[in-house]
Amino acid sequence: MADEKDIKKEIEIETPEEELETPAEETEAEVEEASEETEKVQEEEAKEDKKAFKKKQKADKKQDVMKEKIEELEDKVRRQMAEFDNFRKRTDKEKTAMFETGAKSVIEKILPVVDNFERGLATIPEEEKGTPFAEGMEMIYRQLMTELDKMEVKVIPAVGEEFDPALHNAVMQVESDEYESGVIAQELLKGYTYRDAVVRHSMVAVVA
Repeated sequence: MADEKDIKKEIEIETPEEELETPAEETEAEVEEASEETEKVQEEEAKEDKKAFKKKQKADKKQDVMKEKIEELEDKVRRQMAEFDNFRKRTDKEKTAMFETGAKSVIEKILPVVDNFERGLATIPEEEKGTPFAEGMEMIYRQLMTELDKMEVKVIPAVGEEFDPALHNAVMQVESDEYESGVIAQELLKGYTYRDAVVRHSMVAVVA
């Protein structure tokens, strides 16, 4: 009887140990399998990251090339705009110069007409100055001078002014008790400027 009891005890003691060992082995296998799976996933992720990195590198390189091309185009456009602006300014300057030359040429041809008007008005006798003819001539002369003034044609001041070779042309010297030496005493022919440029110098007599 004692032997049977001992055998039962041994069986009872051994059985739990065997039952405990089985889950432990299964757990280790599962852990190992899970670890392998994790490694595979990590490898796959690493591959995907590498692909994504390469793709990003290509995209960045492409973007850099595009940026460089855009900068080149912008620089080209800026240069062309600058060239066009210089061309426009040069053309405007040439047009202005041509206009100024043409205007001065026309004014030079009109001035003798003005001179003749003034000479004609100066010869009208005192008793005829109020006649319709004389008043009509005065009106036409004033209208002509108004239009010249609008065009910025100005008479050069002469009598009583200091002689200026840039504005006046001294054709004779005179004695004068009224003016000092170097001062214009008489104007022989009116001078004119157009926009501050001399069209015709004044012909004057200067005090010696």
